[in-house]
Parts: sequence; structure tokens; C-alpha cells
Amino acid sequence: MKIIDLTHVIDEKMPVFPGTEPPKIIQKNTIKKDGFAEKLLTMYSHTGTHIDAPAHMIEGGNSLCDFSVEKFIGRGIVIPLESDDSIELKYLKKFETEIRKASFVLFYSGWDEFWEREEYFNGFPSLSVEAARYLVGFDLKGIGIDAVSIDPMESVNFEIHHILLKKDLIIIENLKNLKYLINKKFELYIAPLKIKGLDGSPVRALARIL
Repeated sequence: MKIIDLTHVIDEKMPVFPGTEPPKIIQKNTIKKDGFAEKLLTMYSHTGTHIDAPAHMIEGGNSLCDFSVEKFIGRGIVIPLESDDSIELKYLKKFETEIRKASFVLFYSGWDEFWEREEYFNGFPSLSVEAARYLVGFDLKGIGIDAVSIDPMESVNFEIHHILLKKDLIIIENLKNLKYLINKKFELYIAPLKIKGLDGSPVRALARIL
């Protein structure tokens, strides 16, 4: 059984979405002093490799706890992108047969190579409105990308998020290692923390090659 880890490491020096604070990891107890070790973790619900729930953008939308656990497991397809431009409908239609068989569509841009570099936040490809509307017409559980957002960085109304989340698709951002899944059959596992009312959650994203 071959497992591919699709998750970035969370630490205090990691890149975070502009305007949010980096995580804080504080040693509160030690084995030497207390007989056990324990850390206090403080971070946003959309830190690192994470899931967006509808509640992230949609008033009254589902939180992650509103979904059954089956929502976070399913067959995936990786679509390699040919450029850093917008992901257009014409290009997606080339993969229609594969998309129909999938629960998750993941976009490989190679942007994970820029992790912890300034370039990570600029120029990454994002879905066009037409492509997003096309994808919600399939029986999908979610959409993912190896970049910081599925919307362009300059977006102020997050139109792509709204199109996907209104249809109860979850969005997985900041993935890595998608290049190892191109032309592979795999099952995706992205179980979030089970915390009441979460609009998003860091995940340990894994792919099992079939």
C-alpha cells in the first residue's frame, strides 16, 4: 500500500494568508517539571493545508461538523495545469470523463514549490467563474489546489469560493506533492478536526494509491 502525504508542516515560521497571524506553539508543560509534555496551540482555522467549509463564506452554511465523515474520503483526480493563468472551462472539458468518476478534483500547479517564499502568494492559477460553475454540475465532494487560494489573490468578493461553497462542495487549499498523483488512481483522505461549528480546519491530507 502506497501513501502520499499531501500536507505542509505547521510551525511558527510558516507562510499564512496575508492579514492573518502565524500559529503560536507554546510549551506549557514539560516532562522534567510536570512529568508530561503538553503544548498550547493557537492558530486560525484555515492554517496550512486545510479545508474550507460552506460556513467560511456562506451565512448559515454548513460547518465541517454538519457533514458525515464520508464527505472527507473519496476517489480523486489530479488535473495538471499548463500555465499560471486562470483555469478555464475549455481546458477542464478535456477531463470530463475522469471528473465524472471522481469525488475530488485536485489541481496541480507546482505552486507548492514556492512554499515559504514570497512568490507563493502571487501569480498562482485560480479557477475561472465558468470553470467553477461547470464543476458544481458534477457529483463532487470537493475541489483542491496546491496554492493558497482557489480564488485569485486580488479577489475581494471571493466569487469562486461562493460558487463552490453554495453547492456544499468543500475546498482544500495549500496541498503539496500532487505531482506524484498525476495519471494515478487514488483515494483521498482529508478528515478535519471534529470541533463544533468550524468554518475550516487544518487537515492531514493523504492519498492512497489504488
